[in-house]
Amino acid sequence: MAIDVTEETFEQDVIERSRTTPVVADFWASWCGPCLSLAPVLENEVESRGGAVELVKIDVDANQGLAATYGVQGIPAVKGFRDGRVVAEFVGAVGPAAVSSFVDSLVAPPRLDGLTAELTESGELPEVLHALARGDYEGALDIVLQAIPDASLDDRERLRELAVAIFDRLGPDDPVSVAYRRRLATALY
Repeated sequence: MAIDVTEETFEQDVIERSRTTPVVADFWASWCGPCLSLAPVLENEVESRGGAVELVKIDVDANQGLAATYGVQGIPAVKGFRDGRVVAEFVGAVGPAAVSSFVDSLVAPPRLDGLTAELTESGELPEVLHALARGDYEGALDIVLQAIPDASLDDRERLRELAVAIFDRLGPDDPVSVAYRRRLATALY
C-alpha cells in the first residue's frame, strides 16, 4: 500500500528509506486522469515484489516545492530512489509491462556488484577490486582508464562497462562521475 508523503516527511520516507529499500515515488494530482489510471498499476507491481520496494505518493498541488526540486513538469511523474537519489524515472501513464520493467530495475542489484563478483571470481583487475573495496572510486577509475589503451576490443568494452557501473553507483552529478566520464570518452575514442 502506498503512503502519502509531504515536504515535511519526504527526507525520512523517501531519501532515508531508499538507503535500505528502493522507493517508487509517484508524483500525481487528484484531477489528473492518467495519474488515476497509473496508480493501480504501480500498486500492483510494488505489491507483487513482497516488500522488496516501497511506493509513496506525492500530491504535486500540495507539495509544489518537491515537484520543483525534482523537476516534475508533467504528471504522472514516477521516480525510483535508491541510496538517497533518483536512479530511474518515467513520465506518463505507461503500460503494465513498462511499469514491471521499471520496478525490476530498482530491485535488481546494482551492476557494479555483479561486475565486482565476476572480477573476484576470475581474479582479474585485483588493483581495481582493492580500490573499490576501500571505496576509492577515483582510484579504481584511474586504473581502468590506464588499462584501456593497451586492451583488446573485448577488454576495452569490459573496462568501459566497469567504468559506467562506477558512474552509476556514484550518480550522474557526482564530481568524480562528471570528470571521469569525459576522460573515459577520450580514452575510448
